[in-house]
Amino acid sequence: MAEGSSIKKTAEFIERCLQKYPCEADIRYDEPMSEHTTFKVGGPADCYICPKGGDFVSFCKGLLNDTKAAGIPVFILGGGANIVVSDKGIRGIVLDMSSWSGEVDTLPDKEEVLIFKSGTTIDEAANIAASKSLSGLEFLAGMPGTIGGAVWMNARSYGKEMSDVLKWVEVVEREQWEESEYIIKKIEAENTQILNSFGYKLSPFQKMDCLILSAAFNLKKGDKNKILLEMEKNRQDRRDKGHYLFPSAGSVFKNNRDFGKPTGQIIDELGLKGLQIGGAQIAPFHGNIIINTGNAAAADIRALVDEAARRVKSATGFELEPEILFVGKN
Repeated sequence: MAEGSSIKKTAEFIERCLQKYPCEADIRYDEPMSEHTTFKVGGPADCYICPKGGDFVSFCKGLLNDTKAAGIPVFILGGGANIVVSDKGIRGIVLDMSSWSGEVDTLPDKEEVLIFKSGTTIDEAANIAASKSLSGLEFLAGMPGTIGGAVWMNARSYGKEMSDVLKWVEVVEREQWEESEYIIKKIEAENTQILNSFGYKLSPFQKMDCLILSAAFNLKKGDKNKILLEMEKNRQDRRDKGHYLFPSAGSVFKNNRDFGKPTGQIIDELGLKGLQIGGAQIAPFHGNIIINTGNAAAADIRALVDEAARRVKSATGFELEPEILFVGKN
């Protein structure tokens, strides 16, 4: 549990921020992060805050400025779909972006460009694109998470990734000098330097001190029925692979072409499916998915990830790289 004095100081800090930057917000203290992640694990956040309404951006910008000055850490929460929060929780403030969602109105002459706020679920974004007969986001259908998180990690599936369709990203960013403040800026993803910074599950935003606000995507007119069929095919594939059967974060390890085969296949061939530590188990139905069987702790998941990587290294010499992020207090 977060210490009472720490929570009191954080509460006083948040109250001052709300007076300076008025905004409707859902604020909770000692909030269990297991309620906000797809793995359903994680200890308490000192402070969980979900801003809402038209003052969202000004509040977030002010909050980031003031927390930086006060030395209070801020963790940006998207869909909670690719993280394992420590059993000890998260120190400081968790800023939940989920209410900042929906499509942003586009210009009439840019009908093939869609803009989404960062808290929009990626499945919803795919649905909106399909409703307009726009092709390009079908690979996101059925995937958990938000636009902001997917851009940040350059989410990839079925041979396509976010950078393939990304046009620009609007961020609140802190410039790289000591006394600077967070400013709002647009980063053109089609810029060669930025485009070259993307890679397999990598984006330039991972090295930036920023908050993603929205993203624009270059899409193409297509046959609505074909788009919907492709989306349903992808959703069914995820169902067939067991993605929705238990709390999980989807693929645990990155794939590596140098291995010659998918990571899940390597783990399967070593007979590791079903391996269990505490309440965490390598899914009996997929080698690259770890599931919460009902009572897993974050420590169980971490131990199982480490054990799977150790066994693969011992048997093959391959070093597996986790795709999921371990966050929070050690």
